[in-house]
Amino acid sequence: MEQDAPTAAPADEHPLPTADSIDGAHQRLRGVVQRTPLDPCERLSVRSGARVFLKREDQQLVRSYKLRGAFNLMAQLDPMQLAAGVVTASAGNHAQGVAFACKRLGVRGRIYVPSNTPRQKRERIIFHGGGMVELITSGTTFDAAAAAAAADVARSGATPVPPFDHVRTVDGQGTIAVEILGQLGSAPDVVLVPVGGGGALSGIATYLAERSPSTVVVGVDPTGAACAAAALRNGAPITLDEIDTFVDGAAVRRLGDVPFEVLTALGAHAVPAADLADVVADAVAARTGGLLLTDVDEGAVCTAMLEMYQNEGIIVEPAGALSVAAIDLLAPTNGSTVVSLISGGNNDVSRYGEVIERSLVHRGLKHYFLVTFPQEPGALRRFLDEVLGPDDDITLFEYVKRNNRETGAALVGIELGSPDGFAALRMRMADSPIDVEHLAPGSTAYRYLT
Repeated sequence: MEQDAPTAAPADEHPLPTADSIDGAHQRLRGVVQRTPLDPCERLSVRSGARVFLKREDQQLVRSYKLRGAFNLMAQLDPMQLAAGVVTASAGNHAQGVAFACKRLGVRGRIYVPSNTPRQKRERIIFHGGGMVELITSGTTFDAAAAAAAADVARSGATPVPPFDHVRTVDGQGTIAVEILGQLGSAPDVVLVPVGGGGALSGIATYLAERSPSTVVVGVDPTGAACAAAALRNGAPITLDEIDTFVDGAAVRRLGDVPFEVLTALGAHAVPAADLADVVADAVAARTGGLLLTDVDEGAVCTAMLEMYQNEGIIVEPAGALSVAAIDLLAPTNGSTVVSLISGGNNDVSRYGEVIERSLVHRGLKHYFLVTFPQEPGALRRFLDEVLGPDDDITLFEYVKRNNRETGAALVGIELGSPDGFAALRMRMADSPIDVEHLAPGSTAYRYLT
């Protein structure tokens, strides 16, 4: 529907979320969202020495918590705003929440997603929309899709539904904390929350700061898209030049303005992963609460995804495993209660090849080398016999110059039987006449060749 002037995002009577506004959202969402399980996890409890519970938002109606914020905002739109239709941008999960709300409320919507949004998420957006939404692919990142959505709003006068940068969205996401306190029956010592644009973190932290002030809230960025910590260091939200889009549900270049105001008001500060255990342990012992930010390597996220699938039978997307991966960074005292938010389960099974690869590299089991064989017959055989260990396996072998086979450089991927075998492998390589260059993860050559 065309209008003469753009329709602004709905205004709020309160500039920042509060525990009362989140309680109001909780009442508004009754009969719409599911009260997702809070399940104890024996494996992670034994490993961490804490009582670990998983808040299973992967069991939500759209398999992520994003429905909470989307519906809470849209349910408060006036008839004129609804008649204008809605527009949003999303990496996939918020889009499903908006699509569900469009169908439930009978509202037309246009949804912009980046091209790296998994096929599974795109299909579910269409399904949940029930013919009420149009799905548009734009750009390669969430931020590019968001820019296209903003241009649409300016052009068409549709009503924007921000995925994280609006108080009503934050209020809706904060209802997760209402459920956690009700289900647990006592104050948790630590709550781990994945961070993308900051909506869930700011809503949950707001509620717990008022209703459970002794609880330590830890926001977990993916290392390759740590926009929240960057905002704190900069003193304001800042757009990251480059991001790793693998953790697609949290691959955001810029923290939202509303979440930043909340984080600042709550005194959030970033803590390096290596220091997190001590900082959290001190806060838990003193029962002072607080809001911390840290980051987790994407490889650790992949390992957490695989372990949850293999041990608990839980299918999570990368963003859904962020907070679980962060449990290994903690050293809580025995008996501490830790709640980890599994934010979503919309994972495309076609991605598991990359998930396994990143996990192997992170665990030190997979390595890549450029191997230059000497100009003599039998060099390849000698490499296999003298350099590889009994538990080592070649998973990739490709000559860099195909017209120089048998005597030229080759890209070789080796999977070890144990991370401890790497030092011995390197020693055998050093003793060999064959020239070998290790491609370090994250290097330009590594990203190009793999």
